[in-house]
Order: sequence, then structure tokens, then C-alpha cells
Amino acid sequence: MLLDTIHDPADLRSLSPEQLDTLAAEIRSFIVETVTTTGGHLGSNLGVVELTLALHRVFDSPRDVILWDTGHQAYIHKLVTGRRGDFASLKQAGGLSGYPSRAESEHDWVENSHASTALSYAHGIATGFALRGEDDRRVVAVLGDGALTGGMAYEALNNLGHAGSRVVIVLNDNGRSYAPTVSKLSSGLTHLRLNPSYVHARERLRHMLRRIPGLGGLAYSGVHGLAIAVREVVTPHRFFEALGVRYAGPIDGHDVAGMEQALAHAAEWDGPIVVHVLTQKGCGYGPAEEDEVQRLHDFKVQPSHSHSDGPAATASYTDAFSHAVMAAAERNDDVVALTAAMAGPTGLLPFEAKFPARFLDVGIAEQHAVTAAAGMAMAGLRPVVAVYSTFFSRAFDQANLDVGLHRLPVVFVLDRAGVTGDDGPSHHGILDLSLALAIPGMTVFAPSSAADVGPMLDAALTLDGPSVIRYPKTPSRLTGPDEVGGGLAARLVHRGDGTVCLLAVGKMVEAAEEAGAKLAADGIDATVWDVRVVSPPDPDMLLDATAHGLVVTVEDGIRVGGAGTFILDAMRALPGLDRPQPPVRILGLPRTYIAQGKPDRILADLGLDGPGIASAVTTALADERERLHLP
Repeated sequence: MLLDTIHDPADLRSLSPEQLDTLAAEIRSFIVETVTTTGGHLGSNLGVVELTLALHRVFDSPRDVILWDTGHQAYIHKLVTGRRGDFASLKQAGGLSGYPSRAESEHDWVENSHASTALSYAHGIATGFALRGEDDRRVVAVLGDGALTGGMAYEALNNLGHAGSRVVIVLNDNGRSYAPTVSKLSSGLTHLRLNPSYVHARERLRHMLRRIPGLGGLAYSGVHGLAIAVREVVTPHRFFEALGVRYAGPIDGHDVAGMEQALAHAAEWDGPIVVHVLTQKGCGYGPAEEDEVQRLHDFKVQPSHSHSDGPAATASYTDAFSHAVMAAAERNDDVVALTAAMAGPTGLLPFEAKFPARFLDVGIAEQHAVTAAAGMAMAGLRPVVAVYSTFFSRAFDQANLDVGLHRLPVVFVLDRAGVTGDDGPSHHGILDLSLALAIPGMTVFAPSSAADVGPMLDAALTLDGPSVIRYPKTPSRLTGPDEVGGGLAARLVHRGDGTVCLLAVGKMVEAAEEAGAKLAADGIDATVWDVRVVSPPDPDMLLDATAHGLVVTVEDGIRVGGAGTFILDAMRALPGLDRPQPPVRILGLPRTYIAQGKPDRILADLGLDGPGIASAVTTALADERERLHLP
């Protein structure tokens, strides 16, 4: 295979047009075979095969800097920069990252998977090259068009144009981010389409053309195509150049020769320039091309087996939320839902279909989503903002000062909380508890099963201030009616003998139950609580915990400023307590960037599975006996 001969970008530059076509086909086959085995981002990479080949034939990476926004479209880049042999380990523990990784290759400049950042990196790097006199180095930022729905990209564009920085901006326009892109610019010439004089003239011309004998249909189609071309060319041209950024395009993103010519010319431009390329997400793979929602944006490998012991793990937190928010909207016309380019993954597509006027997808703009929700709450609505936990950190200032400071009843639903697995450090949702608990007046719900999501959402929608409901990506265990709590109360899972009390948050309840069983085998009958509501913590739970010899909190968030420290402070502040407070051990995630891997394996390695919690308890009890000089 021709692909076998490609070990470095330099190997691409001697290939003929025919060989490039062959190579592109081989790359698509390789990517489909690999990703459908390991899992990963499929459609986004199939769409940038020719674009990546053109980039590496024109620019001299790594001396020339190629930045990918977002990094999930960089698989072909990895493939042609010497990492083909590692693809069998893609997104596996210790294996090839699903995003650019500085540890993997000198060709990867940034480790990015949160969108809309590359232009700011590019501005900084170009400024650095200019100040150091390295005028022969080029900076290229490849943006999926979805990245241009994020405000940070526009801030960078403004500065790039003002500074005249030498940056080539490749706008990879496939009309989609995760799903179809929500963007005025990306949808093309919206202001022209809605201009009354433009619409009237267009329709009058179409009416006349239809009446031309024999040619009406063809002429009509030609004008329709011309209108599309005008919309796609004029608006971006005017928009970018008003910011001081040159514009070229649109160009066929699957024509290597055409892109090479455009990129070579752009590289000579003495300032920022956009090269607008049109690509097809999922190109060359039928199942991806036929997927109307995501174009197989990411491919998930289904597990080959299920657990044979313990409760069945089949229920989905996301599905539970989807049903709950639909039911809430049926009961209350003031319930509205917002998301940031994640309607599908967060379970809001059914809501969008049934209540389109009460649904808002802002694109990749979490900050705007949160402050818009604040405005909606001010106007009397009940906004529900659904995003991934990792993306909540992008809107912390807005959640704190625009929602929290005003005590507005906005409900934040944070999917993929805790350790998420194979997307690595940028996607683990380990900060949401610390962030949410830092906001005064924030109620923080943590369901331990999917069955709790609905009651918690109902409770959140009755509050007069902000709230968070956070739950994991991993499936939920099935639960019975007696295992579902209500309101703001904690749930007593098991009453022990007073030796130790386990206060478990969210999905860690299952691990705490397993730890309790292991401790029981050693003669330690542990009390187990399902915290359910971290803030405000249930005073009955806190009071009960103080009656034990040892309290251990367990969470799948970062320990620093997390649920454990919050609960400990609340215990210490209990009024009128006439007995000494017991020692408290806080189990949670360390203050570090956690590598990719399967969630259960990561938690086990960090001592946050049943055996790890049981071991921590026995160690803590031994430490207390030694401290008190007990046998």
C-alpha cells in the first residue's frame, strides 16, 4: 500500500495527483477500520483527508505550526506524522490520544479538545515569531466551522486583524460542529435571504424563468445555484475583511491541487487570511454520509459483555433527563432548555422537536448560554442549561456572577460528570463540584442512579435560586422504588454499628456499598449514606455522621474544594452539638491531569472502587487506634 511509504510529511511532497487520490482512499479505509475497532471521532476525520494532505504538502511542519481546532479532526495529521503504528491503541489507556498531544509528537503544538481556542494560540505564536525575528515561519489554524460559534474565536479574529498577524486561517466548512452548526455566518448570507427587496427580486426572477419554454427548469436551477454561491461568498468576504482579515474561497476541500494552490498563495500574504474550504463530514463512508444528525461524528464501540454480578447496568442518566425535562415542559410552559452545540449528547433532541420555540442551541458558546439563561429567568422563565461537565468550567464566571449573584432559578444539568474515560484530561468532568460549591446559594444534586434524575429535576425547578444536577457518562445501575429519594433529603442506604460512616456522592454510592460489604466480611459494619444533595447537605445525615467513630466521604470529583471539604465544613458548623466531632477522611480525585482510560479502571487505580474505599477505611481506623494508643 502507498500508505506504508508515508512516515513523515516530506514523503507526501513527491506524490503525483493520481497517487494522492490512491493515498486518500487508503487513508479513509484505514481510519474506518481503526476507529470502528477502537472507537473515536470518525466523520470529522473522514472529511479532512485531502485538506490534511494539502496542508502538509505546502507547509513544513513542525517548523511551520499547524493548529487544529478542535483536535478531534487531527487523526490524518497524526497518521502522516509517523504515528500509524500506534493507531491500534487509539484512545486506550497508555495509547494514542484522540486529540493532538505534545507528548506524542513535535508536530502537535497544543493539546486542545475544547473549541474556539486555536486563533488565540495562533495570534500568540505569530507574535512570538515576529518578535524573535523568525519571519520565515508560518502559523496555520485549522478551524471546523463550528468553532466560529464560540466567542473566543471572534475575539481572536478582531485582534489578528488589528495586529496584522501573519496567520493562515483554514475554515473547514462542513456545516456542522458535533451536529449541524448553529451560526449566522456558517449558514451564509442570512441577511440577504431575509432582505425584503432581495427576496422579492429573487422570487420575481424565478417566476419568470419557470415560464421559459424548454429551459425553465434548467434556468431556475441555475439561478438557485447562483443565489447559493452569492450567499456563501459575499457574506464571509465582507465579514472577515471588515475585521482586517483577507478572505479567499470557498474552495473544494476534497481537491488537493486546488487547495495547495490556495494555501501557497495564502502563505505569501503579509497578514491574516482566511482560506474557506468546503468539505463533507464523513466523506467516503456510506454510514457516516447517511447519518443526518452527526455524520458519525464519533464512533462508540459497544461493550462485548456485561457484568455478571451486582445490579444490571443498563439505565442511562441522559435518557432519564430527556424524559424528565420533556415531562416538566408539558406541565409548565415556562420551562425552556438551552445547550451549547450538544442537543443530541445531552438528550435534548426530543425537546427541540416538540418545543422548538422553547429550545435554544447557542453553538459552542457556553458563556452566552448561561447569561442568556439568566436573562430568561429574569423574564420569568425556568431555564434548564444542559452541557457536559467539562464545558461548565468555560462558563464559571457567568454561572457565578450572572446567575448566582442574582439568585436566579437556572438549573444546570451537567452530563459526563466525574471520570469520563477515553477522551482524556480535557473531558474528565472532575471540577464541577468544586466550581458549583464555590457559588453562594447553589443547590447541588448528585443522583446515584438514573431513577433519581427526574425527582431531582422536579425539585430543582421549584427552587428560587440556582441549582446543578450532575451525573456520569457511565450507565446507571437499576434501582427499586425504595432506593429513590425525594426533595433535598439524603438517603440512608445501610445502618451500621457506629464504627464508620460512609458519605457517598453520586455514582460512588455503588462503590461505597461494595466497600461496606467487604468491611462487613472483616467485622466492620459501616453505615452508608447516599448524600444526594451536596449543597445544602441534609442536617439529619450530618448529625448521624457525627455519632460515628470515623467519617469517610467519597466523590468522583477533585478533592480540593470538593464535596468532602464542603460536607466537613457543614459538620463542623452544626449548632448545639454536645459531643466531639469524629475524624474525617476525604476520598476523591487528586489535583492532577488524569490520562485517558476506562473510567472503572481509573477509579480503581485511584482507590475509588469498593476495595480501594474499604482499604482506606481500614487504614484510617488503624491510624486512629495508633493516635489514641489503642490496641
